Formats: sequence, C-alpha cells, structure tokens
Amino acid sequence: MAVFASDAVGTIGGGNLEYQAMAEARARLRGLPGASGEALLCYPLGPSLGQCCGGVVHLRFECVTAADIAALKTRLSARLQPVALFGGGHVGSALAQVLALLPFSVTWIDSRDSIFPDTVPSSILCEYSDPVQAAVNDLAPGACVLIMSFSHAQDLDIVAACLKRQREKSDLPYIGLIGSKTKWATFRHRLEARGFTEEELARITCPIGVSGITGKEPEVIAVAVAAQLLQARN
Repeated sequence: MAVFASDAVGTIGGGNLEYQAMAEARARLRGLPGASGEALLCYPLGPSLGQCCGGVVHLRFECVTAADIAALKTRLSARLQPVALFGGGHVGSALAQVLALLPFSVTWIDSRDSIFPDTVPSSILCEYSDPVQAAVNDLAPGACVLIMSFSHAQDLDIVAACLKRQREKSDLPYIGLIGSKTKWATFRHRLEARGFTEEELARITCPIGVSGITGKEPEVIAVAVAAQLLQARN
C-alpha cells in the first residue's frame, strides 16, 4: 500500500487498522515527533483497534522517493505471476481488464496487430505474433497460459506448442483452453494423432474457470477464469 500526503493507493484490508497505519505513514512523511522510528510495527487486532479479529499484524513502513522508483518496480514485479493470454476477442478483452487488477503480469498475444486497444494497463504487454503459436517459445518460465484465439485451428496449434514446451522444460504450471467438453474431445483426438500422450494431455484444463459459474457473458467468464488462476497461483 502506498500512502501519500493526501491520497493512497492499494489497501491492507481497511478498517481501523488501515486508518491507524495511514496516520502513522503520514506522520512519518511530515516528520512529526509522534511518529515511530521503527520500520516494523506490531498491531494487535483487539480492543485497542476497536476490533475483535484476534491475532496480530506486523506492518513495515518504508519511505520511497523518486530515486527509488526503478528499484521499487523491480521488487514489485517479482511478486507478480506471469500470464500469457492468447486472444484479443471479447472474452480476452474482459479477462485482460480483470487480470490487470490482480497480482499478475500479463503478456497479451494475438496474430492480429490491430486487435489491441489503444491504451492498456501498465501490467499488460501487448504482443503481435504470426504465427501466433511461435510466441510460446518466448514465454516467461512459470507462466500460466490462457488460450482463447478467434480460431479453433490457432487454438490447437497453441496447445500443441505448449505441450511441446512442457515436454522439453515442464515450466508452464497452468495451460487453460476455452471451450466445451466437446471441443476438448475433438482436440484430444487431434493431439493424440500428433503424438502427445495421455499424461501430457492431462496437463490441459478445458473447460476453464471455476465450477458452478454458468454465465456465458465475457465478464462472467473472465471472473471465473481469474478465480481459477488465483487458485493455481496459490
């Protein structure tokens, strides 16, 4: 959470704990004599905070200046889970907006260069790739992959490229393909014909999204898929 003299970005959970923490941070910014000099403070979640949660929270306070921006970006980016999102259609666009609000660093890939919006959040990198599956080789190690291009033929090629990479490096923890059980049954037969084994095909998640959410609106699918990615991340 970043606290400024009259504004704040992010949250540590709200409530009186956050109110007290912001007051402490602003006192430090102003150099008030009542501010604690300790970098790490302990806050019991009890009567002193008007709460009954129990336990304690330790908060570390750090003053950041313009000279620290580059180092801070490096520190924060290391905490983000890389995600490769193939497809700039309606669901892909909705999902990109949702993932930009979560602890993910997204590479958004499509074979149509003009498909991307003019402005995207800073945590999203738009990448043009033709053929689109060629981008799989350059994905960050540990990336979660989401496949939802405009073409089933492209989807199949991307899945195959991911499986080949898994065979060589085994560094893609989640490979999700949008579509129905029928689509996946068809893909399975075609991928088996390309030489992929039952064990390798078991690494593909299709359909994607947490179970129990039946809506087909792009935003609904995006929330369900983002929730599944958070489960995979944890």
